[in-house]
Amino acid sequence: MPQSSPVINPFETAKRQIDIVADLLKIDSGTREVLKHPKRELTVNFPVRMDDNSYRVYTGYRVQYNMARGPCKGGIRYHPQVTLDEVRALAAWMTWKCAVVNLPYGGAKGGVICDPKHMSHGELERLTRRFGSELIPFIGPEMDIPAPDVYTDSQTMAWIMDTYSQEKGYSVPGVVTGKPIAIGGSEGRGEATGRGCAYVIREAAPDVGLKLKGASIAVQGFGNAGSVAANILHDEFGANVLAVTDSQGGIYKADGLNLHGVEEHKKKTGSVVGFPGSKPLSNEEVLELKADVLIPAALENQLTSKNAGKVQAKIVAEAANGPTVPEADKVFFEKKITVLPDILANAGGVTVSYFEWAQNIQGYSWSLAEVNDRLNKVMTESYARVHAVAQERKVDNRTAAYVVAIQRVVDALRIRGFFP
Repeated sequence: MPQSSPVINPFETAKRQIDIVADLLKIDSGTREVLKHPKRELTVNFPVRMDDNSYRVYTGYRVQYNMARGPCKGGIRYHPQVTLDEVRALAAWMTWKCAVVNLPYGGAKGGVICDPKHMSHGELERLTRRFGSELIPFIGPEMDIPAPDVYTDSQTMAWIMDTYSQEKGYSVPGVVTGKPIAIGGSEGRGEATGRGCAYVIREAAPDVGLKLKGASIAVQGFGNAGSVAANILHDEFGANVLAVTDSQGGIYKADGLNLHGVEEHKKKTGSVVGFPGSKPLSNEEVLELKADVLIPAALENQLTSKNAGKVQAKIVAEAANGPTVPEADKVFFEKKITVLPDILANAGGVTVSYFEWAQNIQGYSWSLAEVNDRLNKVMTESYARVHAVAQERKVDNRTAAYVVAIQRVVDALRIRGFFP
């Protein structure tokens, strides 16, 4: 983004989205104000011992946005540019994501301002355990269940779970999700976001007159979500993946890529670029490729007013968070391009996180087949509900998804009432 571009406050964007849907649903001003304010915010400044025995003070946040539908759920990210307003916005979006797939959760998010790329394993462990200890009064299986996010992973969650358990005096696996399977993680969690995205694409295809067998697929971002979605669309539904990209660039093959070969090439070289028999392709070009399904699975703000008119896909399935700006949404709606919005298309991850939590509090574990069957059911039913609202109200799928989600939260708020 050019330096001269104005900085967009993500929480202001989140509040504008609430206002748009509140107008549609005719929500009263009092309830609307509740929806636009986080329930609870925590800011902590804490010291961490570095490898050279010096101490550095880090700032961390946890925002619990809404608990009307159940305990809060949301990731923790480590990044130099974490801000409180970003965390507030992400917590709001997690609230709607959980509601649109009808999970019994509210939304939360957390973050620490740090640069994990320049920290050792030991420094990251000490930072995580100290931040986790600061969170202990505010998290727990019945209150708020963190998960991995940007630059955090299953090891991060294992440290938080252990820190929390040491304080309680017994093992509490349900305090976090996204854990290693050895300490209560769930089968299928690693591929859940991409698999859920593939299921939603499968459900949407007949509504746009598309047969997935033989359909052409382009993927921007051949990481965890993008690669899993691509493989499932190819292996299970018979689609043909023409192009994939990563942060280094991309590749294209008119008659389809050998995805397993591409993955081996990426393991060896660190990128999909240079895969034998393919043509080079940029991250910008992949968005405008002639393909039936486009899966933006990389960064936010990729589809804008500048390139939306050049998109040739019938379906845009957002495996990434926020890849489409509002101006592009308008173009897609006019062109009758079906957008599967992020709060629906990439909700497979939080759905299987819910399954992990449910297994933990039951003291029971499900097979991979059972996890995938349950995920299939949730994603299928959620798409059907969003599509029905879009048809009924004559709006795009993103607006419809927000209508479904916010209405569910409002229903919970009204039924519970406002204390005292």
